Amino acid sequence: MNRAVFWRSAAAAWLTCSLAAWMPAAQAQAQTGFSMGLAQLPGTEQLKTVTVAYPSRSPSAAVKRGPFVLDVAWQGAPAAASGPGAGRLVVMSHGTGGSPWVQMDLARTLVNAGFVVAMTSHRGDDYEDASSSGPESWKTRPGEISRTIDAIAADPRWGPKLKLDRVGVYGSSAGGLTALTVAGAHWSPAQFVRHCDAHAADDFPACAGLNARLTGGSLDGIKLAVTQRVIRQRFNDATWYTHHDPRIAAVIAAVPMVAPIRLPTLADDLKASGVAVGLFTTGTDRWLAPKLHRDALAAACAACVTVAHLPKGGHASTMSPWPLNELGLPDYARWLLEDPADFDRATLVPAYAAMSDWFVRQLAR
Repeated sequence: MNRAVFWRSAAAAWLTCSLAAWMPAAQAQAQTGFSMGLAQLPGTEQLKTVTVAYPSRSPSAAVKRGPFVLDVAWQGAPAAASGPGAGRLVVMSHGTGGSPWVQMDLARTLVNAGFVVAMTSHRGDDYEDASSSGPESWKTRPGEISRTIDAIAADPRWGPKLKLDRVGVYGSSAGGLTALTVAGAHWSPAQFVRHCDAHAADDFPACAGLNARLTGGSLDGIKLAVTQRVIRQRFNDATWYTHHDPRIAAVIAAVPMVAPIRLPTLADDLKASGVAVGLFTTGTDRWLAPKLHRDALAAACAACVTVAHLPKGGHASTMSPWPLNELGLPDYARWLLEDPADFDRATLVPAYAAMSDWFVRQLAR
């Protein structure tokens, strides 16, 4: 199964699981007086669909989106929220082949605090089309974050209600690389090549995706050589990329792809941008080797704050649950994506709350 086919299959998985909101919608509305409104901005030539979650006083109801049943106020009237995040925007960047639906639980936590949440669908790298996944998408994603802020600012439903001088960004996996890029990190396809030349055996899923698996057998050397040759051919670009948007004040990078980043200058790059950087990490990430991503990032960036950590979580444990039993995916894919056996998803409740509180402290000034 090649990477694009896998992510289309994985995306289908996201559309077959039911979301378990950490605070039931009816309970949240009773406590806060607000429901979670949900709307979508139509795509344009420069920006694909943006899904917006926001405080609303309109009644919530079951809304089906594909196989998803969401308890939301679909197209409900936006309300002037009174929570600590009121008047502030958080933009979300999904992982490779991703969708907004797997971030709905975190979005609801943020909305309960008063935030408006805009979930960008990255063109060529989402559940409908993953044909540009990898460096091609990594280059365009940061600009899509800025255009998402522009779209929210221009929309009469939210623009007049928001202060957009301090915007937050949350990104997971490839979206974590996006979050770090808009915070000032520099990355290069050539750096990814160098990483995989040096560490392909220790970080094979990050370098090869699902195209091959190391088994300890006699063919591993051939798999490594072929993977490295293909990466050198595809990623032959030594340009350093970054992105600056003065409206972005704080980011949280969840289980981020770190291999392409210029780590020796990262601390200075982030300091120059002035953007606060938080991390959401897990202890058992099988897709992105922790010592080469999580730990390398922490070592290079003393100013990065670990806002939440799931000691027993895996790569996909930061998101809503994946219905892997229904997918028929290869065992290798299941192993990369499934929650570790001893992981308790109830630990996401305080993790999401901690990230909401951190965004409040960074943005609501």
